[in-house]
Amino acid sequence: MDLTFSEEQDELRKVVRSFLAKHSDETEVRRLAADPTGHDPVVWRRMAGELGLQGLVVPEEYGGSGFGYVDLGIVFEEAGRALLCGPYFATVALAAEALLRCADETARTDLLPGIASGETVATLALTEEAGRWDEQGIRLTAHETTDGWRLTGAKTYVPDGHLADLLLVAARTESPGISLFAVEATEAESRGLTRPPLPTLDQTRRQARLEFTDTPARLLGTEGAAWPGLERTLATASVLLAAEQVGGAAAALDAAVEYAKIREQYGRPIGSFQGIKHKCADMLMEIECARSAAYGGLWALDTGDEAETAIAAALAQTFCSEAFTRVAGDNIQVHGGIGFTWEHPAHLYFKRAKSSEVLLGTPSYHRELLAARLGI
Repeated sequence: MDLTFSEEQDELRKVVRSFLAKHSDETEVRRLAADPTGHDPVVWRRMAGELGLQGLVVPEEYGGSGFGYVDLGIVFEEAGRALLCGPYFATVALAAEALLRCADETARTDLLPGIASGETVATLALTEEAGRWDEQGIRLTAHETTDGWRLTGAKTYVPDGHLADLLLVAARTESPGISLFAVEATEAESRGLTRPPLPTLDQTRRQARLEFTDTPARLLGTEGAAWPGLERTLATASVLLAAEQVGGAAAALDAAVEYAKIREQYGRPIGSFQGIKHKCADMLMEIECARSAAYGGLWALDTGDEAETAIAAALAQTFCSEAFTRVAGDNIQVHGGIGFTWEHPAHLYFKRAKSSEVLLGTPSYHRELLAARLGI
């Protein structure tokens, strides 16, 4: 495993960090958190047009750049550091990956270029009322008519489902197994689709409930054969979320250290007290361990070894979820009373940490996956 970055990757990090410093600072994050969509279309188009971030790992034949997952992990790490608001995770980590893992060349040719160019906002609708991210949790049904496929049922906790142009929906048909369907959301809203936004703890990442009533859909790939691709999609998304969590935790540590240098008590900076030193050291240790886990997952993705990726993804999500939550909480503790106030940004990172901790399944769920994949 090579965990060193090339000059090009260091430059990528520098460019992305500079871009997000201008377009995802605290003022902008708070503005978008209060916005009904939680999304700035202008910044979204610039991310695609100027930096090519939406199509970074999309192969060139589908309009992307064909870079590796380590490169994409750098982007997610910086997005987590800046608390980027918008459908980047839903579109890139979930929807684009689901299309790449889908055995449907026509669908990839039709749908991936729009994602890579920034024209299409997309998401994956998998979870339902039970909140499960496994095959058994899928109950929404699809049936074939003389006029095409129709979906009936509901999905919930769908990232950015309220604004996505393209919905990729996991459903059951009469054939055994899980099938994947594409729904053009704008068209479907007049034909049986409703998608109210959900109230969420983390206002920087929106979710929605999707309700389908005999809604037209397009079957992707082979009926009943979608789950292996979706499982690999979830493993990839888990690693990318882990990278995002590392970035958020690093930003929280930076804020805690900076405050410890300038806040004085008894005539000296609080960072000089042993208790604060130990807390910051523990935060750093958590982050470095989490970073190793996330980078290991990105490396596994680039090797193409599915068994190694599955193990690395479960490990990364188990550790990074808890590490981000602990570090974000410790950041509040270092700041003391001001850290609990609405005016201070510490709560934004803590809310993102708590929501990310359950976004793709709880740490306990990923521990179970890890144990199963290791044969324990």
